[in-house]
Amino acid sequence: MTAHPDSLSARIGALRLLAHVLRDGRMLTDGESGQTGADAARALRLAGLVLRHMGRADALLKTRMQRQPAARIRDILRLALVELFVEGAAPHGVVNDAVALARMSPRTAKQAGLVNAVLRGLAGAGPEWAALPPPALPAWLRKPLAKAWGRDRLEAIEAAHLNPAPLDLTPKSGVSGEALGELGATRLPTGSLRLEGGQVSALPGYASGDWWVQDAAAAVPARLLGDLAGADVLDLCAAPGGKTMQLAAAGARVTALDLSAKRLKRLHANLERTGLEATVVEADALDWQPGAPFDAVLLDAPCTATGTIRRHPDLPHLRAARDVEALTTLQYRLLDRALGFLRPGGRLVFCTCSLLPVEGEHQVGAALKRHPGLTAEALDPAAYGLPPEATGAHGLRLLPDLWPERGGMDGFYMAALRKPG
Repeated sequence: MTAHPDSLSARIGALRLLAHVLRDGRMLTDGESGQTGADAARALRLAGLVLRHMGRADALLKTRMQRQPAARIRDILRLALVELFVEGAAPHGVVNDAVALARMSPRTAKQAGLVNAVLRGLAGAGPEWAALPPPALPAWLRKPLAKAWGRDRLEAIEAAHLNPAPLDLTPKSGVSGEALGELGATRLPTGSLRLEGGQVSALPGYASGDWWVQDAAAAVPARLLGDLAGADVLDLCAAPGGKTMQLAAAGARVTALDLSAKRLKRLHANLERTGLEATVVEADALDWQPGAPFDAVLLDAPCTATGTIRRHPDLPHLRAARDVEALTTLQYRLLDRALGFLRPGGRLVFCTCSLLPVEGEHQVGAALKRHPGLTAEALDPAAYGLPPEATGAHGLRLLPDLWPERGGMDGFYMAALRKPG
């Protein structure tokens, strides 16, 4: 039986994206699905769902298969199971299209019968799927997280990763109740606006620059700097510009520095859309030298980005333990460099979107030891609309399992440091 080509288009794109991630080691958003329009969007969503639920799919397949099939057949089966048990698609169509996908390549055509048999045998395995635990994080990440937060908290984090992140917006200024109604958004205690999703450019207020997309957790660090009216502020590693826009909207004279010309294009576009201003510099922070010291510096340092797994399910498949050492060394150097950009008495906010204490709490603890007189300001989570559990060593610690009733948040660590003088 031959499936209609239209029903396969997005699935073909999803399989191509999965190969980009799992075999080529590329970010999901950097891959090419080969599709356009709605098919491209669905291909990206399907690939993301497979990566998010891959551990569960593999566990279920293991109960029915003695040997691992070829990589593409394995991905076809994973995709079919996600469509069946996450999307709730009709088994007949899913099985037929999976068989058609297997038959499309001479290398996998002989295994079409296997695909048919396995999926027909699993079509009624919904209760088995529902009973499976959330996929475990890779060992290099799971072990330090269990040590830092405990096994119960680790499992809560893994469960949070099963749910795609909602769409959070940071408003440029106060948003009226009428505007909230038009957006269909709710206001979080932190001040961010939260929606279930939607095409960003079609939302009310996009064209007029009333807001920008920024996870609720990522919007907190800039607020730690307090009143910035008239202050000279440096935003290090600034692109794509969410924090730059926060600082500019707060009345600061902002210098936004980043090494990536590609990412800075997005920052320029965001500033133009919102009507906010900043001096944008393309440079390496380790080499760049400003003309004068700054009143405040915000350093969102490069990291493993493990706090963003719920919105980037490809990350566990791309990062490895070897990445941590190089990144922590860079964070160490950037933190010291950032302190050198501050005037005496100035404030530095250091943050990373990482779940690992070595990229957060440990970095700040080490900086306090090697810089006499440097202090970490006491931060009350309630002052920023956060629950008491957000209290961390030397600062605030946010994890994806916070606010489960509201849809969670990214993992983040942040601290506010005061330079002596």
